[in-house]
Amino acid sequence: MFRPAAPESPPRYPAFRIAGWQLVATAVVAIIGGWAAGWHGFLSAVLGGIVNVSAGIVFAVLARTGSPPTAAGTVHAMIRAEAAKITVIVLQLWFVLSMYKEVVHGAFFAAFVASLLVTQAALLLRDRVRSREH
Repeated sequence: MFRPAAPESPPRYPAFRIAGWQLVATAVVAIIGGWAAGWHGFLSAVLGGIVNVSAGIVFAVLARTGSPPTAAGTVHAMIRAEAAKITVIVLQLWFVLSMYKEVVHGAFFAAFVASLLVTQAALLLRDRVRSREH
């Protein structure tokens, strides 16, 4: 017989899972950077990865604050969260590159890009797993 579907909560932004994947990617790049360029290579990679981890946390916090009752309110909250994330990324990139004189650019940007790509992979993997369940 026909049964109504069980109410399912809407998917939430998986901030902790994404941050975990980003930290693993950062650690891998940091180990390689440390092996190739020493302490400054290691530290540069850690800083490069932390840029995206902290920006993702800012996004998640702002996206979850409040519960807009309308679709327009939800879109506004997401745009605000994304703008804050981009602002945090730009400010942190500027801060690290201007203040840390011994930054190893290759390690820094490798970790930044790796953590950025892992973010997209974690979101896509979640969506793919969710679609297989239904």
